[in-house]
Amino acid sequence: MKNELIRAIRGMNDLLPDEAYLWHYLEQNVSDVFRQYGYRHIRTPIVEYTSLFVRGVGEVTDIVEKEMYSFVDAMNGEALSLRPEGTAPTVRAALQHNLLYNGPQRLWYSGPLFRHERPQKGRYRQYHTFGVEALGFPGPDIDLEMLTLSHRLWRRLGIDGIQLQINTIGNSEERQVFRAKLVEYFTRYEKDLDEDAKRRLHTNPLRILDSKNPLMQPLIEAAPRLMEDLGAESRANFDAILAGLNDAGITYVINPRLVRGLDYYNLTVFEWVSGELGSQSAVCSGGRYDGLFEQLGGRDTPGCGFGIGMERLLLLLQPRAELVPKLMPDVWLVHQGQRADKVAPGLAERLRDEGLNVVLHCGGGGFKAQMKKADASGARFAVIIGDDEVEAGNMTIKALRNAQDQVRVDFSHAVDLIKMDLKNGL
Repeated sequence: MKNELIRAIRGMNDLLPDEAYLWHYLEQNVSDVFRQYGYRHIRTPIVEYTSLFVRGVGEVTDIVEKEMYSFVDAMNGEALSLRPEGTAPTVRAALQHNLLYNGPQRLWYSGPLFRHERPQKGRYRQYHTFGVEALGFPGPDIDLEMLTLSHRLWRRLGIDGIQLQINTIGNSEERQVFRAKLVEYFTRYEKDLDEDAKRRLHTNPLRILDSKNPLMQPLIEAAPRLMEDLGAESRANFDAILAGLNDAGITYVINPRLVRGLDYYNLTVFEWVSGELGSQSAVCSGGRYDGLFEQLGGRDTPGCGFGIGMERLLLLLQPRAELVPKLMPDVWLVHQGQRADKVAPGLAERLRDEGLNVVLHCGGGGFKAQMKKADASGARFAVIIGDDEVEAGNMTIKALRNAQDQVRVDFSHAVDLIKMDLKNGL
C-alpha cells in the first residue's frame, strides 16, 4: 500500500508549476471576457449549510442523493457540505446581502467544487468552475447574452468544434403535465429500465431522459417530448432566443432530451459540448432558474447562468498549448564574489522596482554553473555581476534567447536595454 501521506486523494489533483501557465492563461482570458459584458466578481465560501443544496438543487437529484461531501460540524452539530455547484451559493449571497436592492446584477465567480463521483478524464471529485449569474433579468435577451458571451470566449481561446445544444423545459405547470406523461410511458416499460431509471421514475422522471446508458437510448428516443406541451408564452420565449442565435450567426442543435441535472431550472437550458472529451462531453452548461430565489425563501426573482468546467476546457486548450506564452522570468541575476554576493539582492530589488521579473541566483556555484541554470530557466537575459562590476559600478547583460553580443553597461542603460528588447520581442 502506498504511503497516503504523500499521495493525493483519488479524484483530487495537484496542479504542477509546468502546467500552471495554461491555467493562468485561461483565468485571464475568461475573466477578461466576463468583464467585457459587465459581470462583476463575487466569491462565496466553499462550505455551506447542507440544507441550501437540498432545497435549492433538489432532494432527489444525484448531487444531493449521492455526490455531496457532507459532514456534521463537531463544534455545534450543524449539517454542512462542500459546495457541489455555484449557483445556489451565489443566490444565497444575493439574498443575504440584498444585492438586488438597486436593480439586477451580473455576477461571475470561479473556484473549486466537490462531488463524490467516479473520477475519469475531465471529471474529478474536486474540480474548478467559472460561473456567471444574471440575477433579476426576466426576458430572453439575457439568455441570449449568456450564449453570445460563451461563444465569444471559445473564439478568443481559439477552440473549435464546440457545439451548442439547447432546449426548453417550460414552466413548472407545463413540466407537471409532461411529468405525468413520462411516468405513464416509462411505467409501461419498467422492466426495461436500468436501476437509476427505476429509482428516478416516481421522484424525478425527467432525469431519465438524461441517461447516458446506451441500452436506454431507444426507449428514451421514443418517449413523449416536452416541446409538445409548451404553452404560447414558453414557446415565444424559446423562439426569441433561437431567432437571436440565428441573427448572431451562432449555430445550434435543438436537443429535446436535454433537461439538466438540477431541479431549479426552467425554460431555457443549454450545453456546449465537444466530441473530443468522450462521454463527459459538456464543457459549459446552464440555463434559466426563475424559481430558485423563492425556493430559498426570497421573493420571486428571475435568474439565468452557466458554469464552465475548467479542467475540461484545459483539455481542449492542450492542442494549442505551444501557442500560449509561458511565464518566464525577464532576468536571471548571476553573481560571484564577496562584494557581488552582498550587492546582488539589492540590485535584484532595484530591477524589480523597474517592473522586471527577476530571479536572484541562490545556492552558490561558479559563473558557468549559474549561467547553465539561467539558460534552463527560460529567462530572456542574464545580468552578471562580479567584484569587478561592483568596483566599476556597472553590470554585464547577456541575451539568452538570441545572438546579441553581451554588453557591459551601468544600471540605467541596463534597464533601458532590457526593456527595449522585451518590448520588441527580441
